[in-house]
Amino acid sequence: MDKKDQHLMSPDLMPIPHREKKISTLGFSFMWVGMAVVLAAFAIGGAGVQSISLLAVVLGTLLGTILIGLAITMTADIGIEHGISFPVYMRAPFGTLGTHFPSVVRGVAASMWFGINTYFGSTAMNGILNILFGFDSWITCYIIFALFQLLNTALGIKAVEKFADLAAPVIILIGIWMYYTLAGSATEAGRDIWSWVESPVTGGAAFTAFVVVVVSNMGFWATLAADVSSISRFIKAPKFERNWFKRNKGAMVGSLIALPLTQTFIVVLGAVSYISVANYDPVVALQEAASGIVLGVLLLMIVLAQWSTNVSANIVPAATIFSNVGGPKLPFWGGVFIAGLVGTVIQPWSVFNLLIPVLLVAAAILSVIVGIIFADYYLLRKRRMNVYDLYKKEGQFSYQGGVNWAGMISWVIGSIAAYTFSNYSFFVGFLVGAVCYYFLAKYWYFKKYLQAEIENPDDNEYLGITVGRDWEIGEAFVEEKLGKKTGTESGPTKIDA
Repeated sequence: MDKKDQHLMSPDLMPIPHREKKISTLGFSFMWVGMAVVLAAFAIGGAGVQSISLLAVVLGTLLGTILIGLAITMTADIGIEHGISFPVYMRAPFGTLGTHFPSVVRGVAASMWFGINTYFGSTAMNGILNILFGFDSWITCYIIFALFQLLNTALGIKAVEKFADLAAPVIILIGIWMYYTLAGSATEAGRDIWSWVESPVTGGAAFTAFVVVVVSNMGFWATLAADVSSISRFIKAPKFERNWFKRNKGAMVGSLIALPLTQTFIVVLGAVSYISVANYDPVVALQEAASGIVLGVLLLMIVLAQWSTNVSANIVPAATIFSNVGGPKLPFWGGVFIAGLVGTVIQPWSVFNLLIPVLLVAAAILSVIVGIIFADYYLLRKRRMNVYDLYKKEGQFSYQGGVNWAGMISWVIGSIAAYTFSNYSFFVGFLVGAVCYYFLAKYWYFKKYLQAEIENPDDNEYLGITVGRDWEIGEAFVEEKLGKKTGTESGPTKIDA
């Protein structure tokens, strides 16, 4: 094996073969329920009902999550078809070196969510300790809770994580109780939650407020729209299935049903909390709705829910990205603590109060990446990938100095355009990113750096599960193939599944 390729071939980056795809359609739906029980979504509902009715907030949330669910399902095909993860695939539209830029953005976003969830967990811990011992220092609880989560992840302790997974369905039950309790309090105060608006707006202002709800929900899950292939590569799918919908059923059901329903439920709770107690912080709302030992148990469930979500959805992805960027000298546990440090430095207790603007900015930056992925994978490569060269430092994806400048330029142009029209950021970013990348790559960059799967779009050479292939990338293959030409002359050697 050539040592220069070793850093591209760490074990966690290898393609997942068909036999190791273990996540069923129902399993992925349950994963979505667990991931979408994120109490930060309270902010979308609480902010929304200050301008438009709760019904409009519900419709905006459903629309936004269905749209982002469609984007997630589209990009999920990369993992299902080829078994490759987000940082590996991004070597195609950004280059073997350029892939680190969007990957780090994803890592920082995951770290931010780690900090926000840890903040909620710490305030809940503080509430429990206050009930039991009169203790009151949420920042101390933050430090302790953050260290526990980071050590748990770095040491690979699964027992606590599995126990914490039980918190997601419990939080849903708590949410139902919260809804009826807070709605009752609002009714007693003479406020009808389904028609009450604190600062009613009409006409164009109302439409803009509605769009902000839509885009905020899209921004909330824009990270998954970009890097869902890191999860979808484990989703079960039938071999030799050419129907796109049948092949991607597992991703589709979870992303278009489980996500919208769970997200809408959490957003509604935030809206009802604001209408009832004038605060959409879930811990504050709980403290208004319950007391004593009942409150202590409810707060404990919040702690466990944040722990569960953080480990799987935030710490592990961020740590994997940071350790890959750092190379062999940065172990996984080092990436874990970098994620914790980044998530704390951004001051999540302040970010939560500015969450809607933050989500619009996140949508601006990440939507461009999603647009570039769509153009690269569907419009240019037509779902075919020269997967072998993704693992070669001097293969077709090395481009100029390891950077695909069509992708980098498109990302900058798209991000500026999306940020300029921030209320519509996801739509603008996706469209501008996709269009810019398509034309720059097709008529400029891929003229200079020919792409084997575009020049010779052979299904048997460049498709994965559709033709029954597992992409076997290992030492035996590398020793045999490194140093030989790939590209348009011969393409990669066919390996039967």
